[in-house]
Amino acid sequence: MSLRGKTLFISGASRGIGLAIALRAARDGANVAIAAKTTEAHPKLPGTIFSAAAEIEAAGGTALALQCDIRFEEQVVAAVEATAARFGGIDICVNNASAISLTGTLATDMKRYDLMQQINARGTFLCSRAAIPFLKKAENPHVLTLSPPLDMQAKWFAPHVAYTTAKFGMSLCTLGMAEEFRKDGIAFNSLWPLTTIDTAAIRNLLGGEAVARVSRSPEIIAEAAYRILTKPSRACTGNFFIDEAFLRSEGVTDFAAYAAGDVDGPYAADFFVPDDAFAASGTQILRA
Repeated sequence: MSLRGKTLFISGASRGIGLAIALRAARDGANVAIAAKTTEAHPKLPGTIFSAAAEIEAAGGTALALQCDIRFEEQVVAAVEATAARFGGIDICVNNASAISLTGTLATDMKRYDLMQQINARGTFLCSRAAIPFLKKAENPHVLTLSPPLDMQAKWFAPHVAYTTAKFGMSLCTLGMAEEFRKDGIAFNSLWPLTTIDTAAIRNLLGGEAVARVSRSPEIIAEAAYRILTKPSRACTGNFFIDEAFLRSEGVTDFAAYAAGDVDGPYAADFFVPDDAFAASGTQILRA
């Protein structure tokens, strides 16, 4: 299957993983709605909805730049409706936007707690909810959420319970909606990286250049997402995919191209990855 002519609504697609997914779809000739807040470049956060749109067009897709803060229902509804009006419907919703603060309970003020809940858990629910009426009319509808497997171990909660509950809230949307909308043929899946991914979050918040060098590029997530989104929706739903494991199941064996640094591994392990996923990996992983 191909994404040619398909319409994707992607939250947080002005940079990083969201943009990489958009560009992979654009190579097929897809339509991509970029729903994000950034309209002016920031020194530490390169990329805006307009620069992303230009990259998507250059890659062969058709872009729609939409300034949208997914904390606000009216903005999300308007963005989804504008996407459907422009392209005649919506085939795919990608819940990529996320906020992070790796702080303990006493160090997490309620403003930051609310931000993570609003963008991560609530934003995923809201974007999915707004897109579902259009997805019901699509030929092969998918919702893909960038969120982790529900590995309910205390070690994932203790260091940053506020962030973990917000991130797992995204995954709970996948778990529940996959079954709720199974009869409608809408696929709901989550995708998560085995290793850290070289993004602005890594470079600005989570270790800087040192961690970026032992990370993979966003293109590994984009390739996994592409392969999920081109599968028949009725036969592929309710899954919590790990990028490397999924790609290996698809026959991919060479991951050197996804190295963000000069050396192909070892890589830094990402958060929330179950122990058995590391054990099954064919890649050398640096675990905390």
